[in-house]
Amino acid sequence: MKREARTKREVWVSVALWLILSIAPAGATQAAELTAKEIIEKMDENAYMASAHLVARLVIKAGNREVTKEMEGWVAGQEKALVTFLNPGDRGTKYLKLGEELWMFFPDAEDLVKISGHMLKQGMMGSDFSYQDALESEKMGELYEFRLVGTESYEGVRCYVLEATALPGKTVSYPVRRMWVDSEKFVALKEELFAASGKLLKVSQVEELKERGGRVYAGKVVMEDKLKRGSSTTLIIDKIEFDVKIPVA
Repeated sequence: MKREARTKREVWVSVALWLILSIAPAGATQAAELTAKEIIEKMDENAYMASAHLVARLVIKAGNREVTKEMEGWVAGQEKALVTFLNPGDRGTKYLKLGEELWMFFPDAEDLVKISGHMLKQGMMGSDFSYQDALESEKMGELYEFRLVGTESYEGVRCYVLEATALPGKTVSYPVRRMWVDSEKFVALKEELFAASGKLLKVSQVEELKERGGRVYAGKVVMEDKLKRGSSTTLIIDKIEFDVKIPVA
């Protein structure tokens, strides 16, 4: 009888251990994973800034040719931004964003031009970043519908892989996007940017992450135009300050 009772106890212990090992981890994993909406909310929260001042460079490569453009910028929320170029060849050229409008000032001609229509898809200052890229400032969650595809390792970092489709009525640079978002820092480390037809237009890759004031941001980003052979632009942020007072002329 004692041997039979001991055998029954061993069976129940085995069953209990099996239940703990098979059910608990699965439950824990589900609790830890995020939905596509939660991922984008965290990404938008990290990216949003009430105001900022930055000094940056655009290194434009086209075949064997390389040009560097220096700029200084001020950003006020999602509606206003001003960028002025500092390098000798473009000194005094300025871009002003007011809401959904983008204006360009040419100092030599003392001319103010509104960038609109098909011009928005052209490269800003000859770079691989379009004027529309510069104009977009809404949160990603306000522009696209997202679907979580899964997780992958990118450059040794665990990332959420998301597919995004533009919401009806929203004007965006790229109707379809595929993103690799750092699962801890919630920054998109890589993006594949597509036309509505599914044609790959550009690929954006973050080569350096920086942190300031508890905010993680891309300090160096390379944009490749897949429709132009040997064409790429590297955006390097040399200095940035968040939540600053914007000077008023």
